[in-house]
Amino acid sequence: MHHKTLVAVAAGLGLVALSACGSSGGSGATDSKTVTLVSHDSWAVSKSVLKDFEKSSGYQVKVLKDGDAGQAVNKAVLTKDNPQGDVFFGVDNTLLSRALDNGLFQPYRAKDSGRILPEHRVDQAKHRVTPVDYGDICVNYDKAYFSKHKLAPPASFDDLAKPAYKNLLVTENAATSSPGLGFLLGTAAKYGGGGWQGYWKKLKANGVKVVDGWEQAYNEEFSGSAGGRKAGGDRPLVVSYASSPPAEVVFADPKPATAPTGVSYGTCFRQTEYAGLLSNAKNPAGGKALIDFLLTERFQQDMPLNMFVYPVREGAQVPPEFVKYGKPAADPETLAPGKIAADRDQWVKSWTSLVLK
Repeated sequence: MHHKTLVAVAAGLGLVALSACGSSGGSGATDSKTVTLVSHDSWAVSKSVLKDFEKSSGYQVKVLKDGDAGQAVNKAVLTKDNPQGDVFFGVDNTLLSRALDNGLFQPYRAKDSGRILPEHRVDQAKHRVTPVDYGDICVNYDKAYFSKHKLAPPASFDDLAKPAYKNLLVTENAATSSPGLGFLLGTAAKYGGGGWQGYWKKLKANGVKVVDGWEQAYNEEFSGSAGGRKAGGDRPLVVSYASSPPAEVVFADPKPATAPTGVSYGTCFRQTEYAGLLSNAKNPAGGKALIDFLLTERFQQDMPLNMFVYPVREGAQVPPEFVKYGKPAADPETLAPGKIAADRDQWVKSWTSLVLK
């Protein structure tokens, strides 16, 4: 599942090992047959799919996982002059301007870029990033809780602030977590730059709980997830993804007849993830081949049940579990990239002051 917030000490140690793997001697030369992908902790691909790419391309792929998406982007920016790898995957539309404004990527137009669904295309003049997947950040609910309490689950942002849902919602910190930031942006899109603060005052008064990241919110605090039930989670509402219910089915043993969680589709914000060729990449040729691979039909159709996101390639099929339990929002909240770039940092600062103090 997507975007877990974890301490990056181990990832930092892994950086040393992977960098050593790709270099030979002190001349700055690199092993041209190794290509390094830097991503968030939720990167995943079927072994057979990756192995076939390595066999056909001649490149061996090394993967460096580097925490939550926000954390990984910040680290990539700090190391851009001597990058951790060749390709970065996992910067999304909530943080894209930070990456582009800091010169994180060099231009590359992927081979199948013409097959990307038009609504996900960005930076068409320079092609510094390639859309790879999309998902909807939405409130998920614990079906058993609402059935037991004979209470209708919330259907909208407005509902979440009503007394009936007091002390039921857990969300992630907008300053440290990608879904937490997406949820904040969803409220800004819904209520406008002058109205979202008033909405969050209502949520705070209604007992919203804020934790650092998705892993803690979903797998510890949320009563509807397998992990949350095991951990004694007592919040039946959580900010997660529209694709979280199929994950609860796929990973359950035995598999339930229906998903134990549902989605409040009136609370969704559309998130698109991108990959880019890092500036100063030591193996740009390998990086370009890897980005091309991320847009192939094989990878795009393998992706949903590995990272629980939707493909951006036209015609790519999603598995039956997604069709049945994880449909994307029909009318999600969105914000123009320029609007996010202009206001994000100030909104996060205001949110932190308003909600965490």
